[in-house]
Amino acid sequence: MRSWTYWAPGQLVSLCRRGIGCVKLTAISAVHPPPIFPHRPATLVSCRLFSSEREGPSHRPNKKVLVVGIPNPFIWFRTRIYYFLIRAYFDKEFNIHEFTDGAKQAFSHVSRLLSHCKFDALEGLVARDLLEKLQDKCSLLPLSHKQALAAEPDDIMYLTPGDVGIYYDDNGRKFVSILMRFWYLTNARLPEETPEGTRVFQVAFGEEGGQETKQLLTANYEFQREFTQGVQPDWTITRIEHSKLLD
Repeated sequence: MRSWTYWAPGQLVSLCRRGIGCVKLTAISAVHPPPIFPHRPATLVSCRLFSSEREGPSHRPNKKVLVVGIPNPFIWFRTRIYYFLIRAYFDKEFNIHEFTDGAKQAFSHVSRLLSHCKFDALEGLVARDLLEKLQDKCSLLPLSHKQALAAEPDDIMYLTPGDVGIYYDDNGRKFVSILMRFWYLTNARLPEETPEGTRVFQVAFGEEGGQETKQLLTANYEFQREFTQGVQPDWTITRIEHSKLLD
């Protein structure tokens, strides 16, 4: 049995199995290490995982995957400064943990709507100019790629805040943006190797011969809120990237 640990700028991500049976993360193609996104190279390290528990005849396999993240100290410190500034000058009740929980729900909801090309339902959730671009891109995607856009809540393995921005426009309007990064599993059947030669990870649950295989994908969603006085306090998605699907 094997689990895989890989490092990307900002975090160390480890996938391992807890409980009955085994989980196996298989890297298809051994040409290059798998980037989280094309501009983010990663280094792959393998480690062994053992389980001493036995599966009873009526026991259903536990599909829980444990992901451990170790943030880059510089990014961690910088984002904490931004969180302090947001609470001090924009929203005294801002809490990054509550925001992260809400972003996870929004990511799952929006990705599923996007997968089914329900663009009318995305109005108000996604910025208008971005929505127009997504319509053009999704119309060119094959069915398997559209299916892979959807992320069920239980299939989101790991998420972490990325870049945080605070800025003003020429009219004095105030904005805050937070980029969230997501790692999720999908049942969609995708090519084992992308045209660029990067690897697609597969995670196999259960015992040999009765495994359920899912692929590990990544996505970036940027949330933006205007803090100008008198403006509705809503977060809007202004950026959507699904690695190998929507870039």
